Amino acid sequence: MGNPTKIRATHKDGVTEVRVSISHEMETGQRKDANGAVVPAWFITEFVARHNEKLVLHSEFGTAVSRNPYLAFRFKGGSKGDKVVVSWKDNKGDSRTDEAVIT
Repeated sequence: MGNPTKIRATHKDGVTEVRVSISHEMETGQRKDANGAVVPAWFITEFVARHNEKLVLHSEFGTAVSRNPYLAFRFKGGSKGDKVVVSWKDNKGDSRTDEAVIT
């Protein structure tokens, strides 16, 4: 679905920092279109990040998260060359998984 999620993962002094930009419209279900019809809710409900199959972040989203959400988080461990995998699901059943190599 849509554009790939942009991920950057860097490692320094035993800590891996991950920055993620997700391309998603994130509709609240409260906005009206030009004809006055309510635009249906469409938002990410769950975000997960893993390093070497180990869960490092699990988050539940709702309608209050802005369009094209940006997340940044850190975890101890990781090494240059390891992979970080992020995935998300939305309320319409769409999902996406992307990965980045730690630099």
